[in-house]
Amino acid sequence: MIQPLSYVHPNAKIADNVVIDPFVTIGKNVEIGKGTWIGSNVTIMEGARIGENCRIFPGAVIAGVPQDLKFEGEKSLAIIGDNTTVRECATINRGTSITGKTVIGKNCLIMAYAHIAHDCNIGDNCIIVNSVALGGHVTIGEYAIIGGLSAVHQFVSIGKHAMVSGGSLVRKDVPPFVKAAREPLSFVGINSIGLRRRGFSSEKIQEIQDIFRILYQNNNNNTQALLQIETQINASPERDEIISFAQNSGRGIMKGYNQK
Repeated sequence: MIQPLSYVHPNAKIADNVVIDPFVTIGKNVEIGKGTWIGSNVTIMEGARIGENCRIFPGAVIAGVPQDLKFEGEKSLAIIGDNTTVRECATINRGTSITGKTVIGKNCLIMAYAHIAHDCNIGDNCIIVNSVALGGHVTIGEYAIIGGLSAVHQFVSIGKHAMVSGGSLVRKDVPPFVKAAREPLSFVGINSIGLRRRGFSSEKIQEIQDIFRILYQNNNNNTQALLQIETQINASPERDEIISFAQNSGRGIMKGYNQK
């Protein structure tokens, strides 16, 4: 159902059962999946790809032109996965020529006034809380939670199942499975409550704790710690995820709270 007070570009592809409220503007080269609701005063610009059963609340702007002075009008996309909710006045910019797209996964919650810059990649089941600002090229793994009013520096990576405290300044990469807080942002433990909620066993949580004890609490540098983890901890998907994240960190991983 498309309200007559909305504008929908003739070449936009709108699936069945999409509800578009009054005063919505939908530009060219836009695709919206079935069952999605678009609230009033939403602006969906060129290059948006919105999945099925999404909810876009009033005032949101999807697929805005990147706030990047190197952007020269190239074709790019802003992709939002199925069942994702974008709350009031959130802004999601499309990609640049570097990656060609900004991606938000399935089942995510992007809360009010959050900003997701160009070329970000957010995994499934993430929560981006009110007024979070993500710089360009930020990568966030599945099930991560970014607390309200946090600012994430360009090119930072945040691992899956991580939880970042509200009001954080995220300048370094945040490994998977951890809680991050304080200033400067530091390791303050593993996200054990979140892991239990997602079905991780007590044994698996203990294994993850053992890994981060070596990495953050045994006075090792990163090279020493990763070698010890490889030799002392049996191989598992979680162990290998942590090792790979640390080895491939572009900005360096955050410190422990008692590390210099």
